[in-house]
Amino acid sequence: MLTSILNFAQCVAEISLLGGIEIASVALIVYYVFARTRAPAIIASLFPNLKLSYRSSLGKFNSIGSDILITLRASNARGWFEVPKPQNSVEHGVGTRNMLQLTPHAGLKPFKTILNWGSLFPHVAQVLRSEKFDYRQVTEIVHNDVVLKHAIKQAAEQTIREQRFAKNGHRVLGRSISGDQDAEEEDDAKAGMSYQKILRKQEQRAIAILKEMGSTLNNTLLGITSWLLYKLLPCFLSGVVTNTKQIEMLKSASKRAPDTPLIFVPLHRSHLDYIMVTFILTNNDIRSPLVAAGNNLQIPVFGSLLRGLGAFFIKRKIDPVEGKKDVLYRAALHLYLTHALKQGHNVEFFIEGGRTRTGKPCMPKGGILSVIVNAFMDGSIPDALLVPVSVNYERLVDGNFVREQKGEKKVPETFRKAISGIWKALNSNYGLMRIDFNEPYSIRELVNSYNQIAREDGSSKIYKPASKTLQHSQSTSSLYGTDVVCEEHRNLIESISRQVVFDCAAATSVMSTNALAFLLLTRYRNGGEEQQIAAALDDLRNSLSGCKDMGFSGESSHIIAYACDLLGSGLVTRTRDENGRVFIRAVPTVESIIELGYYSNMLTPHFAQSSILMTTFHALLPAPELVDNVAHQSTGVSRKKLIDSALENCLVYRYEFILNKPTQVLESMLQKQLDDLINCGFMRINETNELTCQTDLRRMAKGLAIDLGEDGDDDEDYQHVEDFKQENADMVFPVTETLEQQRYMCEVLAPFASTYVAVAQALQILHRSSMLETEFINFVINDLSTKVKNGSCEYAESISTDSVRNCLKLLEKWSVIEVCNQRGMRLISLNTLYEMSRESLNTIVKKIEVVLPKFNSGHFRQQMFNDLSA
Repeated sequence: MLTSILNFAQCVAEISLLGGIEIASVALIVYYVFARTRAPAIIASLFPNLKLSYRSSLGKFNSIGSDILITLRASNARGWFEVPKPQNSVEHGVGTRNMLQLTPHAGLKPFKTILNWGSLFPHVAQVLRSEKFDYRQVTEIVHNDVVLKHAIKQAAEQTIREQRFAKNGHRVLGRSISGDQDAEEEDDAKAGMSYQKILRKQEQRAIAILKEMGSTLNNTLLGITSWLLYKLLPCFLSGVVTNTKQIEMLKSASKRAPDTPLIFVPLHRSHLDYIMVTFILTNNDIRSPLVAAGNNLQIPVFGSLLRGLGAFFIKRKIDPVEGKKDVLYRAALHLYLTHALKQGHNVEFFIEGGRTRTGKPCMPKGGILSVIVNAFMDGSIPDALLVPVSVNYERLVDGNFVREQKGEKKVPETFRKAISGIWKALNSNYGLMRIDFNEPYSIRELVNSYNQIAREDGSSKIYKPASKTLQHSQSTSSLYGTDVVCEEHRNLIESISRQVVFDCAAATSVMSTNALAFLLLTRYRNGGEEQQIAAALDDLRNSLSGCKDMGFSGESSHIIAYACDLLGSGLVTRTRDENGRVFIRAVPTVESIIELGYYSNMLTPHFAQSSILMTTFHALLPAPELVDNVAHQSTGVSRKKLIDSALENCLVYRYEFILNKPTQVLESMLQKQLDDLINCGFMRINETNELTCQTDLRRMAKGLAIDLGEDGDDDEDYQHVEDFKQENADMVFPVTETLEQQRYMCEVLAPFASTYVAVAQALQILHRSSMLETEFINFVINDLSTKVKNGSCEYAESISTDSVRNCLKLLEKWSVIEVCNQRGMRLISLNTLYEMSRESLNTIVKKIEVVLPKFNSGHFRQQMFNDLSA
């Protein structure tokens, strides 16, 4: 009996000891998180009446109960799930809601008691009550597909041919020409090359490809991750904002055509993009998509997590050897996407391929889009709805891309790097994240609209859905030439992809940090008073009204202060002088300017056409010192000449910006933009009143001369006035009062122009020699860095490897340079015409220099002298 009692007491003691240790461990973890993260600020925002401090004495906890009651009463008055607005934030855009505060499946339900558990645990209720979908696995379906089996045979035959040629190329080539198949098989047997053995290896490789590629999307992991995000996102984001009307639009589109898949196409800014779109769709009862992700994200733990959230992994470089197509991998990827669409899956992919390093949209890559379009064209799916998605951050969670823009290698993703990034994020504040879902458009309707344009233009290129046929033409573009993708649809796919990127860029909301960075790098490069910058922000908001959605609202002075705090002292400085005036300036270091350029470039595409027009206009204007005062008043540029020259300059930026949709005429858009510049007072058209008066006076004088019997031979003078009137009616003139604003508009694209000019000037080193593309890019970056240091280039953000690469694409398009691949390395050299003469290279430099604003000449120089004399 005593032994039993002692054993029972020992068990109780052990359990109590283990329980005490566990409770102490949990308490220690909670204390550490509470002390090292922003948890106090978050709890303080939830319970503003609590006087929280983890260093407070135990006596202060006596009042917590009453404080909680006060807080709960206040919460009941304003709503259970409405979090009080933090003081260090700005109001997000009008008509938007913070998704972190919305739990539509939680709270009190009709015919439920007041003790409904969903009111006490809203995030758990939201996860459990959200709609669950049947996410079918398609890997097995793809493995049994006849097309994949055919691709396996093709891959095996290709391997046999390569091995035969490697053994004895000339003899094999001769026998293949003579058709001696038996001799080839004998040689294969002697060399140990068995077709069946190689075929089995290709079958095993196909299984491995599908296993590595396949997604394991499931409701359980979606629910757990959703709950975690509700808890963790407020630690580093003040909100995830979207428009609830856009969500309702997606719901109605899904209900209207339940068999039509939704294709979400976001612009890629951060690794967080993968998860946030899924998070919003899941919690609003919309089927979560399969997400195309690069295999560089297949890191321990996080790779499995992303796979369970819908990621299917594809290789960053589909073909391991340049010029040799991996037929099996391409076919597997094509079939996986096609069967996923046929099984009812929504799909999400980043049309730019990777994250933007400059802050502006990248040129689209149409590989995955080509599979979706061809699935419609061959009848695999009846239709698909493309949903352009715009994502923007007040401060980028991923950090910055300064190292890569300066030519340094990208640091690969690892488990350690991921953990470090998460811990850093939990201890930081990144402000608001904004996601906009644009209106979906049907692929069927897009094809019909492009066909309509082709008919109006008299083109014979009409796209018609047809049955699936095997294509054997190889292509250099990703996924084209896979023997299952139709090469004829290349132009159609390129047009759709450019339209998607254009729509995404146009619909991206402007965040507070975008606006501040844009102003600091255009109007206030040398800094300015806070009141001046706030007034400039008012002007910017007015100019963007009706064109761009603002991701913030409130007084401009408060927004400027908030954006400065968010960007931090490493990018922006705020100092106060002896008179109490606040002076704001960008930190004058190369790294800081490049990072600020990332945020500023979000607005660059919107002003690109205006900047090209303004730069072209001042390049065409005669220098004011070459004319007298009378002629200076009538010096202008022909509207037609201005538009034609601007069209030529637009071609310089063809790989940098998408200036118009494929369904739009660029010339018409430039005409409209020119009218807007005239209405805003940047330019003026000729006032015809004076000319009309002169004409009337001459007509009256002529009539009087005839009445007096004098010779009326001054018809030539009269005709001269009429011709002069007609000629000047189409002229555009500068407005000297707004020269400062015109300079700001020219500065929008000046950093890109500086990079392009540096690339063109560096072509001299390729004279009679070739160079690795990476070495040439490093040479240009080093040259730009030197110019920035010695002051000959004032735009530090012009140090950009992305812009250098885009300029090289332009020069290759112009046949100035040739690019060839040797053993996986890209070699660039001058074309024969430019190799023979250095003077021909000078013409290219002059052609590109036209887009670079000349602030030390023309009207800008005259204005500078006037300012100095004043």
